[in-house]
Amino acid sequence: MSSITVRNIPEETHRALRVRAAMAGRSTEAEVRAILESIARPEGRIKLGSLLAEIGQQAGGVDLETLRDKSPAEPMSFE
Repeated sequence: MSSITVRNIPEETHRALRVRAAMAGRSTEAEVRAILESIARPEGRIKLGSLLAEIGQQAGGVDLETLRDKSPAEPMSFE
């Protein structure tokens, strides 16, 4: 897991973080992690897979019942 160091946080901000952490019943470090997680990865964010699936549906969908040729492929020749 990665780590970061944040320097020069105003004392008032640090105090507010400590109070907020205490109210949530966790350490200041855990509170900062929770805040960063909620901002960087919000609940309502669009995930890439969901977006691609939606685009595929709008383009007419995908036919999963397509039969494929099951005969063995010929090996490639590099000569």
